[in-house]
Amino acid sequence: MAVQMKGKDVLSIHELSREEVRQILETAKILKLKNLTGEPFQPLKGKTLGMIFQKSSTRTRISFEVAMWQLGGYALFLNTADLQLNRGETIADTARVLSRYLDAIMIRTYAHQEVLDLAANSTVPVINGLTDRFHPCQALTDLFTIAEKKETLAGLNLVYLGDGNNMAHSLIFGGAKVGLNVTVCCPPGYQPDSEIVSQAQADALPTGAQIAISHDPAEAVRQADIIYTDVWTSMGREKEHAERVKMLSPYQVNRALLENAGEKALVMHCLPAHRGEEITDEVMDDPRSIVFDQAENRLHVQKAILSLVI
Repeated sequence: MAVQMKGKDVLSIHELSREEVRQILETAKILKLKNLTGEPFQPLKGKTLGMIFQKSSTRTRISFEVAMWQLGGYALFLNTADLQLNRGETIADTARVLSRYLDAIMIRTYAHQEVLDLAANSTVPVINGLTDRFHPCQALTDLFTIAEKKETLAGLNLVYLGDGNNMAHSLIFGGAKVGLNVTVCCPPGYQPDSEIVSQAQADALPTGAQIAISHDPAEAVRQADIIYTDVWTSMGREKEHAERVKMLSPYQVNRALLENAGEKALVMHCLPAHRGEEITDEVMDDPRSIVFDQAENRLHVQKAILSLVI
């Protein structure tokens, strides 16, 4: 049975029910097919999406903007440097004003608390386009892409290598909701937030997903169906780059690591990639890499989210 999502915020996958996650994925599948066949689908005619960007973006801005256009609506780019936020207006007041003009707000920023504050004071749905803590739209896209390639999610093994960052947090929440086993393989001191791991393990009880932490890359990928990586230095942590490269180099996704996995293991990266750091050219461009399918699917999954919540 379809669940009602009109007006719902999408702040993290933890806050979505299993049924809501499933509905987003099923809707994305339908909308991707409509897109491929050229069948028009414009349920958001006359609707507007405000897109607040504090962090720079390629995929998030373009995919949301194109998504709204294809759905018949209009997306308005709002750089924080151009808003009164830059001059001291509170996020709460901004939310109250934007709610009078817009049908939904997407925000891509640093502090997750800003997204929570925006949602708490907005009367229209708020979508988290990325924070330092979570990246739900990307992780939902990853689930959609895996299901598309493997025809299932439950029981598969995803191994994430690198820093236990916002992508690691969102992937363990996503895996927990759909029965996908997720292992975060990282150096000691780079683990995902322990509270988030505990929440994900609790979320996983009904689905049977296993959420685990490992420090041994070669061993972690032996049973992997999906090998996933992300940049080692997230935006805002550039001063830590040299130390991060030193600590995370053993977790690089390269040919030697790929040989430890099964022949059917696929490689994923949320992009942008720093080729030669977290992933090598030969793996990024290997036939088992589905990196650019992921990138395309941001459009279809975000169309699903927008059409469901607006």
